[in-house]
Amino acid sequence: MVKVAVLGAAGGIGQPLSLLVKSNPLVTELALYDIVNTPGVAADLSHISTPAKVTGYKGDTELAAALAGADIVVIPAGVPRKPGMTRDDLFKINAGIVQTLANSAAKNCPKAFIAVISNPVNSTVPIVAEVFKKHGVFDPKRIFGVTTLDITRANTFVGQLGKGEIKDKSVTVIGGHSGVTIIPILSAEEIDALTHRIQYGGDEVVKAKDGAGSATLSMAYAGAQFVNALLDAVVLKKSGITQCTYVKSDVAAAEGVEYFSTVVELGPEGVAKIHPIPPLNEHEKKLYLAAIPELKANIEKGVAFVTSQSA
Repeated sequence: MVKVAVLGAAGGIGQPLSLLVKSNPLVTELALYDIVNTPGVAADLSHISTPAKVTGYKGDTELAAALAGADIVVIPAGVPRKPGMTRDDLFKINAGIVQTLANSAAKNCPKAFIAVISNPVNSTVPIVAEVFKKHGVFDPKRIFGVTTLDITRANTFVGQLGKGEIKDKSVTVIGGHSGVTIIPILSAEEIDALTHRIQYGGDEVVKAKDGAGSATLSMAYAGAQFVNALLDAVVLKKSGITQCTYVKSDVAAAEGVEYFSTVVELGPEGVAKIHPIPPLNEHEKKLYLAAIPELKANIEKGVAFVTSQSA
């Protein structure tokens, strides 16, 4: 029996993400939670002929029930980024939302694997970690920042350069999940053409949607990719399952960075192995040095938020 809870399931990311998770036959129960509209989303998805039983929960009073006994919790909840809105602007709104959800998860499913999509991921993952620490249930192997969209974009953009089919691409992207913290590991001929586009690909979507939202469908696809990989590792116990994901890590400890995205091997307990930062060329070393102060500030902001809320 595998229960997946999606928090923010009625939103622009949550609905298509829930659809994709429902399509995975390994999921036997899918709990959908949001402030409004989730019973309708659940009823709609329940008509799909895959094994997962779908239930919908809404409002503060039903959050605990949605999370009770969950094996995997996916958090896309929060407001989308609008034109002109920075990730700092997002932080002010989404930090409180993520903290509330993390508090309930720590109480109702402390052993669950937590996949954080809510932006800014560089800060929201430390928020979840600090909340779990306060409840005495923190396990760094079970809390993930979903950076898969950066890899999906990188694979797509490299494929579009005519270097082969997109499905054959597997670009490693390390660092964090915003702007200069995104460090794609590319070939020499791809660097100039794609580095900036991969780092700021989200802005393309925000601009194209002209105030109507941010990257929702591609993020849902990427989020489902990560959940499916986690299910393969945890439920089927497949070996060799790797994902680039933002986790508590020592790979950049020398620079004072506590969370970092690099290639992570997944296993039945979550993080099985954190791969070191791959060899960097001169261009990538510059990107790494530019990312470090931003990452440190993002992490500190998340930690400070939780500290200030409990002061």
